[in-house]
Amino acid sequence: MNDLLRRAADLIKKAEWLTAFTGAGMSVESGIPPFRGEGGIWDSYDSRLLELSYFTANPEKCWPLIKEIFYDSFARAEPNPGHLALAAMEERELLKSLITQNIDDLHYRAGNRRVVEYHGNSRLLQCLSCRGAVEAAGVDLSRLPPLCSRCGGVLKPDFVFFGEAIPFTAMSEARFAAGRTDCMILVGTTGEVYPAAALPGVAAGNGARIIEINPSPSSYTYSITDLHIPLPAGEALPGILELLG
Repeated sequence: MNDLLRRAADLIKKAEWLTAFTGAGMSVESGIPPFRGEGGIWDSYDSRLLELSYFTANPEKCWPLIKEIFYDSFARAEPNPGHLALAAMEERELLKSLITQNIDDLHYRAGNRRVVEYHGNSRLLQCLSCRGAVEAAGVDLSRLPPLCSRCGGVLKPDFVFFGEAIPFTAMSEARFAAGRTDCMILVGTTGEVYPAAALPGVAAGNGARIIEINPSPSSYTYSITDLHIPLPAGEALPGILELLG
């Protein structure tokens, strides 16, 4: 295993533009359950409550679940050693961009600032009427649904609901990074959620070396991955960081 970490560190040292691409597996290490698969959130809850059309028609029915999952549960989660290692790589100017499918804000809390939040984030709430945005931390969620202090409209978490398009800016920034990178680290992603899952293929198609950190093989492992490290992010990324010096 040490040889795999050393090889990953060597690829990173040679890279001119290193990008990280992270998925739900990284958040699982912080205690946040995945949405899909065994033990996932949608095993216990009705995913219809996060459909955009249903939310706009029934915000009072959707918000109790949203508060429970994304504001009560997420608030208890902390960045894990993998998050902190990626933040340290950015601080050292090794990591040029980070594309995440996660909406839990853990990369931001760990210290990363060059983050493309492909599916948005739970940090902000957006008014469906005036489109203004506010920090969720400053909104009283004891009365649901929360309302905009400017116009009285219903506030919606600023992440992508089912039936909602990927924000144009996030899509553009992600495609730029995937096209620019010459080395991409895939962390905790199975490659099943599109259109985000196509981005590593864009990078590989442009000649980028692909390092995959995943305890189990994914749809990328035998197609585009150059180096697969079968470890959790919290073990592999700090180990690579140490080898980078």
